[in-house]
Amino acid sequence: MDKRPPSRQPLPEDAKCVFSGILFDVYQWEQELFDGSTTTFEKLKRQDSSVVIPVLDDGTLLLAEDEQPGRLPVLTFPGGQGEKGEDPEVLARRELLEETGYEAGELVLWKAIQPSSKTEWAIYIYIARNCKKVQEPELDPGERIILKPVTLDELIDLAEDPAFQNMEIVLDLVKARYDEKERKQLEKTLFG
Repeated sequence: MDKRPPSRQPLPEDAKCVFSGILFDVYQWEQELFDGSTTTFEKLKRQDSSVVIPVLDDGTLLLAEDEQPGRLPVLTFPGGQGEKGEDPEVLARRELLEETGYEAGELVLWKAIQPSSKTEWAIYIYIARNCKKVQEPELDPGERIILKPVTLDELIDLAEDPAFQNMEIVLDLVKARYDEKERKQLEKTLFG
């Protein structure tokens, strides 16, 4: 199975950046419609992200209670936005180390998605197996993270929790709750 995100529709050559922000840039262009008229189209662009699901030796998964200024705490796996041109796997390893202090013995790409056709942005989801703690976390000044080991059953229960932020895997968790075959597949994906 191909793990790359669906093909991105590249921005048209005449697209102009009308706003450049910290996370998003906004591009606009004139687009011809089916009836021959034209209108202004718009698309967001941002650096790709990586999410890492750390699997510890005891079979638990390392979740983060992540608090940042200006928003309520959320439950999420380690991850973040890449630097310009940063490889998603390099990003995944960096975020895992910075946010948890762990290194992955094995890092496997599970899937990659492009969440919206209106945003040029891919999310790469990795499974980190044989994780070893090698240092203390090195958090950014705007991060407060409490690490929480959870079992697979506890993770599945979080699928319906509004505080759980990894929407890209919620469907997998819900399927695993109600379908034994899907659960076994999820176990194989996570634990090898």
